[in-house]
Amino acid sequence: METHPDILEMRSRHEKAERATSTVAGQAIEALALLTGVYLAISPWVAGFISFPTLTVNNLIVGIAYALLMSGGFGRAWERTHSMAWAGCALGVWTIIAPWAISADVDTTKTVVNNVIVGAIAVVLAIAASAIAAMGARGEHGERGERGRRGERGQRAASREGDRNAPYQGDRNAPYEGGSGS
Repeated sequence: METHPDILEMRSRHEKAERATSTVAGQAIEALALLTGVYLAISPWVAGFISFPTLTVNNLIVGIAYALLMSGGFGRAWERTHSMAWAGCALGVWTIIAPWAISADVDTTKTVVNNVIVGAIAVVLAIAASAIAAMGARGEHGERGERGRRGERGQRAASREGDRNAPYQGDRNAPYEGGSGS
């Protein structure tokens, strides 16, 4: 792996993803999204519309899915997970329209107010997560544009840094070949 030509770029992306999850904004979005999903899942019992089994099951499933999707439950790579936040937007929009779209007469004041408010919060959080992911991706491409193409960047970094983690460039023996390096 140490001889991979793009090792520096891969490390850079990994470090950015770690930094993004440690920011206050990233952690706040994940925490609020988790709470929103959990509330949506238990909302039929909290708001008192458990007598509508179709909407109860819908909110339970959508709430669990939203909480897992938005809190990083489907992946550990922050940037990729939060790039999926558009699915969270879809779940939020579905939550808003569910009282009218689900069969049976479930569009009471309790169900409509609950689902519209929770759905709107879900959409806002998903858009915020997508925006942060997009800013991270834009920053990565901006650095690539300043430093040049991918291959040139790795070669220049390897020539500046003589450390053992630099990618193999062909001017010295690879560590596994047993050469003296001269």
